[in-house]
Amino acid sequence: MNYLNKVLAKKLPKLKLHDSDLGNIGLVLVNDKKVTFEEFSKMENLKVKGSLDLRETALEKLPSGLKVGGYLDLNGTAIKELPSGLTVGGDLYLRGSKIKELPSGLKVGGSLDLSESIIKELPSGLTVDGYLDLRGSKIKELPSGLKVGGFLNLNRTAIKELPSGLKVGGGLNLMGSKIKELPEDLKVKGQIWISSEMKKTFNAGKFKVKIR
Repeated sequence: MNYLNKVLAKKLPKLKLHDSDLGNIGLVLVNDKKVTFEEFSKMENLKVKGSLDLRETALEKLPSGLKVGGYLDLNGTAIKELPSGLTVGGDLYLRGSKIKELPSGLKVGGSLDLSESIIKELPSGLTVDGYLDLRGSKIKELPSGLKVGGFLNLNRTAIKELPSGLKVGGGLNLMGSKIKELPEDLKVKGQIWISSEMKKTFNAGKFKVKIR
């Protein structure tokens, strides 16, 4: 196992797991090498230089201390939790996954897709360099000091107010949300979208010129 771990960490430019015939019998194909789900799950501090595509597989656990240089796709998987120390250099896709919470201090170098997820809250210290998509999720509030480098989508969420210190590098979609006013210290570089129904009671404050 130690030998296999070293090979994966140092020699493979990209690690991609396929849910094909091998996946149906509990095996994954790693650059022409057959590895069982159990073997993969037990690896520690695995570094993947490329992307890790696990969507629609029956894999139930990720290696502890996993670091992915590219994107990590867990859409529709059986995985229920993310390991501590997880780092994703690209996008992190959790749409339709069984994951209920995110580890504290999670850093996503790309975008984070939590749309239609069952996650109920975001951890403190979360940083997303790309967009953050929460549409249709069960999240009810955002942590203070949240930083989103790109677009923030809160469409069809139960969030009632925005936290202090929120920074959004792109646009902000509030359509279908329960938010009625914006905090004075909010920083949004792009446009802010609200529904026509919201405009009747919405308090835009100094952000009127950004409302669409």
